[in-house]
Amino acid sequence: MTGAGETTEVPAQSEVTGYAPAELDRTTRLELYRKMVALRLFEQRAYDLFLQNLVKGTSHLSLGQEAVAAGFGQAMRADDYTFCTYRGHAHTLVRGASMTGVMAELLGRSNGILGGKGGSMHLTSVEHYAMGSYAIVGAHMPIAAGAAWSAMERDSGQVAVCFFGDGTTNIGAFHEALNLAVVWKLPVVFVCENNLYMEYTPIGSVTAVPSPAADRASAYGLERVLVDGNDPDELYGCASRFLERARDGDGPALIEALTYRKGGHSRADPGKYRPDDEVERWMARDPIDLYRGRLLELGFGAPELDEIDSGELAAVDRATQEAKDGQAPDVGAIETQVFADGGNAWRN
Repeated sequence: MTGAGETTEVPAQSEVTGYAPAELDRTTRLELYRKMVALRLFEQRAYDLFLQNLVKGTSHLSLGQEAVAAGFGQAMRADDYTFCTYRGHAHTLVRGASMTGVMAELLGRSNGILGGKGGSMHLTSVEHYAMGSYAIVGAHMPIAAGAAWSAMERDSGQVAVCFFGDGTTNIGAFHEALNLAVVWKLPVVFVCENNLYMEYTPIGSVTAVPSPAADRASAYGLERVLVDGNDPDELYGCASRFLERARDGDGPALIEALTYRKGGHSRADPGKYRPDDEVERWMARDPIDLYRGRLLELGFGAPELDEIDSGELAAVDRATQEAKDGQAPDVGAIETQVFADGGNAWRN
């Protein structure tokens, strides 16, 4: 158990494995690799543009956490719902949102997926069932439960997947949403991306249990699920299993994926509060480096993987240029899409 001032003990690897499928086809493995590379390169470019003062407002990057988005994105059905936090670039992109549209949104341009009005922290692409990035911690969990209830009532077979950080596990909405999801047996999968820090505070210093999500699952009659958040095979297998259960009417799941961000909480945070040896250990477990090594051991050719790398870099370059070429939004757009009728005329 942890107490005030203590940090979370990272479970042994044997505790967070066991979900990877016995066999994965070649196409799936390459797609998992491609997704992670695309997300990494996109986020690195977003960081570069932020330093050039081109990204409007702050941004919260998922560098180092790409395997979670890739694994679940690969396993989800095209019409499953995604709900995520303000660290949501990756989760939005893996659902099929335009790379140019997301990059332009970060730059506040009119060709952004929200016309430049949402920015980094509010990415949404309803046509791809990416139902929003939420800046209020935990606010999207009851909403995801509501989407799952809608899917159940319509018998659509859809599953809502709700991603959140470790800090959310100490928010009231976390417990309310879990309780209701279990009581109503909703098709929703809650995924805690535990990167060990709630902004600047070690999650272990303010939480009564070592694993903030997994150790609380039993309180709601759910299976304890702790998975390696840097292993896309484990995440894909875990996602496939619990998505299928939810789709078959067996109710919700609570998954805790252990991972680590490469940088600070946001671009304003250098992350100096993290112990050097901890950072070093996690940097050695970079999900893309590890997965590339695994693919090479399985007989995939380095030229084939290099081609994916160069192809995704070219895609990021195109998206960057197209985003930069976008126009600033017309000032009149600020009064549109505010209410259901698209304007504020009702006030008058």
